[in-house]
Amino acid sequence: MEKDTEKIYSQLKSVEGRFEELSIRITLPEIINDTDTFRKLMQEHADASELAGFAKEYCALYEEIEDVKEMLASSDAEMAEMAKEELEELEPRLRTLTEQARIMLLPKDPDDRRNAIVEIRAGAGGDEAGLFAAELLRMYAHYAQSRGWKTEMIEGGDTEIGGVKEAVMLVQGKNVFERLRFESGVHRVQRVPVTESNGKLQTSTATVAVLPEAEDVEIKIDPNDLKIDTYRASGAGGQHVNRTDSAVRITHLPTGLVVTSQDQRSQIQNRERAMQVLKSRLYELEKEKVDSEYSSARKSQVGSGDRSERIRTYNFPQGRVTDHRIGLTLYRINDVMNGDLDEIIDKLIFARQSEQMEAQA
Repeated sequence: MEKDTEKIYSQLKSVEGRFEELSIRITLPEIINDTDTFRKLMQEHADASELAGFAKEYCALYEEIEDVKEMLASSDAEMAEMAKEELEELEPRLRTLTEQARIMLLPKDPDDRRNAIVEIRAGAGGDEAGLFAAELLRMYAHYAQSRGWKTEMIEGGDTEIGGVKEAVMLVQGKNVFERLRFESGVHRVQRVPVTESNGKLQTSTATVAVLPEAEDVEIKIDPNDLKIDTYRASGAGGQHVNRTDSAVRITHLPTGLVVTSQDQRSQIQNRERAMQVLKSRLYELEKEKVDSEYSSARKSQVGSGDRSERIRTYNFPQGRVTDHRIGLTLYRINDVMNGDLDEIIDKLIFARQSEQMEAQA
């Protein structure tokens, strides 16, 4: 235990030093005038601030314990006894903080702090799949609202009975991708559809893909690689959303990726949103290609981004939601469908951290 705490103390001391260094550097004129460097250092400073506060607390406690240990060797019996009693109080606190430190010092995925593009598509099950996809979209919108995040629809694609064929939503806020990344995969619903007249239980699916929003500095797209079409935006039943060709379809010729946006008021806004989604998809493709660790993580049981994987079942007759990756079952489906996802996501994050800790052991 002592070697472990000594190692963690050394790591956190370095964190403290780096944070102090960053706090000084971001005030220097030469840094402020260099936009790219200033932006990167400000982001690193913001990311390090929480850990730096924890590091200060941990290091102060560690150093206090080391001072008390020296008192144990005192020839003054009364002082040695006082030191022993103080250690009995301080060491359990250090053990608790050490467990927290192990998790906080795990390598961070830089994508965790990003905004996210959430794509939802109706799967098997006809009209019922579309209705379920619409409910998932509503669930994520409510979850975002509960966390103070901002949502913006990029593509709707409603069906005539109020379902969704395909929906794309931008979610903006603090550490959005860190929490929503676990939603990628196949979501299965079991219930008697409103479209079913004989009361028979049906199983339908919808797929969810969560992409980290790419930044302009990371993805450069050659305009010659794009085919851009405009058309008239329309809603369910062919009802026109507006009377101009404001909807935009962008095809990235080298990859064949196609992105559309029709929910914004103008063609310029729809083009900007479509480019945003395209950059995020290209970013994901590039990252999968060059980052073997990320590709491996996508295939692991927890936190996988494999969209062919059935990750969760929503059983309405039993009021049950089951996440198959961690064997978690909750009997409060209405709460979950209304956006109460924190318990599920917290346990998925914990499972991912446990896997990381085992891999490092």
